[in-house]
Amino acid sequence: MESTTPLLEKKGRLEGGEDQEELCLKRRVWDESKKLWRVVAPAIFGRVVTYSMNVITQAFAGHLGDLELASISIANTVVVGFNFGLMLGMASALETLCGQAFGAKKYHMLGVYMQRSFIILFLCALALLPIYFFATPILELIGQPPDLAVMAGKATMWFIPLHFSFAFLFPLQVFLQCQLKNSINAYISFLALIVHLFVSWLFVYKLKFGFIGTVVTLNFSWWVAVFCLFAYVICGNCPLTWKGFSFDAFSGLWEFLRLSAASGVMLCLENWYYRILVLMTGMLKDAALAVDALSICMSINGWELMIPLAFFAGTGVRVANELGAGNGKGAKFATIVSVVTSIVIGLFFFVLIMVLHDKFAYIFTTSSQILEAVDNLAVLLALSILLNSVQPVLSGVAVGSGWQAEVAYVNIGSYYLIGIPLGIFLGWFFQLGVMGIWGGMIGGTAIQTLILMHMTIRCDWDKEALIASTRMEKIDPIK
Repeated sequence: MESTTPLLEKKGRLEGGEDQEELCLKRRVWDESKKLWRVVAPAIFGRVVTYSMNVITQAFAGHLGDLELASISIANTVVVGFNFGLMLGMASALETLCGQAFGAKKYHMLGVYMQRSFIILFLCALALLPIYFFATPILELIGQPPDLAVMAGKATMWFIPLHFSFAFLFPLQVFLQCQLKNSINAYISFLALIVHLFVSWLFVYKLKFGFIGTVVTLNFSWWVAVFCLFAYVICGNCPLTWKGFSFDAFSGLWEFLRLSAASGVMLCLENWYYRILVLMTGMLKDAALAVDALSICMSINGWELMIPLAFFAGTGVRVANELGAGNGKGAKFATIVSVVTSIVIGLFFFVLIMVLHDKFAYIFTTSSQILEAVDNLAVLLALSILLNSVQPVLSGVAVGSGWQAEVAYVNIGSYYLIGIPLGIFLGWFFQLGVMGIWGGMIGGTAIQTLILMHMTIRCDWDKEALIASTRMEKIDPIK
C-alpha cells in the first residue's frame, strides 16, 4: 500500500492536470471565438445588406423592362464588379497594416494609414475611369448585343459616382473593423439599405426618373454610407486612432502602393474566377438552359459566400492584431479557431444543399427543365460551398500576415493555369458541358486551398510576428 500510494496520488494529480488543461483550452477557444465573432457577425450582416442593395436595384430595373434589367446587370457585374473587386482588394492592404498597428498599440497610425489608402484608392479610381468611358465598345468586343451594350454603357457612365465612393468607403470600413468597431459598419449599412429602398421607390415610382433613376439610387445610398462613417470617425468616436488630417499620409506611399497592388491583384483574381465560369458556359452550344441553371446556383452560392467572406475579414483582423502585438502563437491559435468554425458552418450548408438538391431551385423557378438542370449541378454547388468555407479564411490569414504577393502568384497558377484549362478540357473535349467546366474550376480552387493550407501549416508564426514589426518600420518612417 505504501509503495502504491504515491503512484495513485501522482495519477490523480496527472488527471487533474489534464482536466485543468482541457478547461483552459475550452476557455481559450471561447475567448478567441468571442473576439472573432465580434468582427464576423457584423461583417456577415453588412455584406448581406450590400449584396441586397444591388439585388434591389436590379429588381426595380426589372420592373421597367427586360433590356433595362439586363443592362443594369451587365454594367454592375462586368464593369463596376471588376473595379469593385480591384479596389476592395487594394483596401485589404489596410487590413494588414491597421490590424498589425492596432495589435502593436500604435493607435495613431491607423488614421494615417487610412489617409494613405484614401490617396492610393482615389488615384486608382482616376486611372480606371477610361473603362467607364469606353464601356460600350468593350461590351461589344466581348460579344454583347449592340442595344444591350449601348444601354449598359449609359448605365456605366452614371455609376461613376459609385465608383469613387469605393475609394473612401472601403478604407473607412477597414479602419473601424481593425479596431473591433465593426458593429458601426453594420448599423450604417442597414441605414444605407433603408435609404436605398426609400430613394428607389421615390425616384422610380414617384418621380418617374426611369432607368437613370435606378442607377442614381445606388450612387446616393453608397455615398450616404461614406458620409455617415466619416462623420462617426471625425466626431470624436475614435480618439486614439483619428488625430485629424496629416501630411504624414503622403510619406511611405510607394511601399503602401506595392502592398495595395498585391492585395488588389490577389482578390481580383479570385473575384473574376467564377465570373469567367458564367461567360464560358454562355459559349456552349444551346447554352440558355445551362446558363439559367448556373445562374440559380451562383445566386445561392453568392448569398452563402457572404459568411466565408466575413470570416475572411475576421481572420485577417485577428491574425494581424496578434502579429502586431508580437504574439505569433496567438495568431496561430486564431487561425485554427477561425478555420474550424468556418468549416463547421460550411459542412452545415453542404448537407443542406445535398438534402434539398431537388427543391432549393423552387425559390427562383417552377420550370421542370431548369429544376432538373439545377438538380444535376447540386453536387458541384455543395462542393463549392464546402471549399469556400476554407479558402477565404486562409486568404484572410494571408491578408493578416501580409502574404498578398505570394498568394497572387498562387491564384494565377491554380485558377488560370490549372482550373480554367481543366474546365475547358472537361467541358468541351469530354463534352461534359457546364458540369465539366465547373468541375474543372472547382479543381483549381481545391489546388489553391491545398497550397494555402500548406503555407499556413508550415508557417513560422514567431518569425511572422518579427516580420510584421519590420514591415511597420519599413512602411512607416515616422517615429
